[in-house]
Amino acid sequence: MTNLKWRLLAIGSAAALLTSAYVRTNTASTMTRTAQAFLNSLQDDQKSKATFQFSDDERMNWHFIPKVRKGLTLGEMQPYQRHLATALLSAGLSQSGLIKATSIMSLEEILKIVEKDTTGRRDPLKYHFSVFGEPSDTATWGYRVEGHHCSLNFTIHNGKVAAGPMFFGANPHEVREGPRKGLRPLANEEDLGRDVVAALDATQRKTATVAEQAYKDILTEASRKAALQGQPSGLPASRMNSRQRDLLNRLIDEYVSNVPDQVAQARREVIKKSGNNLFFAWAGPIEKNAPHYYRVQGSTFLIEYDNTQNGANHSHTVWREIDGDFGLDLLKEHYQTSHTR
Repeated sequence: MTNLKWRLLAIGSAAALLTSAYVRTNTASTMTRTAQAFLNSLQDDQKSKATFQFSDDERMNWHFIPKVRKGLTLGEMQPYQRHLATALLSAGLSQSGLIKATSIMSLEEILKIVEKDTTGRRDPLKYHFSVFGEPSDTATWGYRVEGHHCSLNFTIHNGKVAAGPMFFGANPHEVREGPRKGLRPLANEEDLGRDVVAALDATQRKTATVAEQAYKDILTEASRKAALQGQPSGLPASRMNSRQRDLLNRLIDEYVSNVPDQVAQARREVIKKSGNNLFFAWAGPIEKNAPHYYRVQGSTFLIEYDNTQNGANHSHTVWREIDGDFGLDLLKEHYQTSHTR
């Protein structure tokens, strides 16, 4: 009996230690330590490419197409530096978000083969890492990982993290031949969106459909401010039944859960502030493999998705916060204090 008590006590203590360790895990601190390790591994010429002042305008110069960018690419790093860069990427994403990001990056090799590219335009190592400001637990700083179809922007201030804009795209959206046949990095974004529109009745679907043909791209594109001008709102979530609303919540949570739990909870608070001011909009047919677009829009956040290019096999998704992209909402007090000084 005594041995059993000791064993139960040991198990309880181990569980308590594991729980406390989990609670003590702080995303901002993890990002800080990981960024410091990455920067410490760089040579001076590499660091000059990878680092910027936090106030540098480059911090908000984001995009998701193959173009000339600033920052240090994976291809310019030594293998051990790439591992540390990948750790920094991982610090800002959940497990599912990291799987999406790395799968998307791997598609560049497919495009390189399909397009017979010899110019280096398609390159899975052509993803740029940039750090803005000095990473520390007390400083305001940020970092970005960006290349074709990935733009992941993080801002850290007072132990809090803002993640946005956050863009994921996939070309091809679905690999249809070869050894990776069936790979769909953004499968849930497509399937859950279609589940929502398919669950609507005829009247609801008519209200939700804002265009008979899907738009050519997400409407906000790479704008620095998330804003839709003159666009019909779609179907209010208040007009959905419980099953439809549950499907909509599952869709929203797919975007929320791309980031670590603490950051995801901050996103849920942003969504909560929208209250009942929440809309679902669809454009294009609902049949699979047809060009389509959707968005979920609140007063505080915006989700956009499209799959229209390359025969509806080329998708774009984005999470944006109306006042919080690039951490602007998080930094409001910081900027007001600095301006006063």
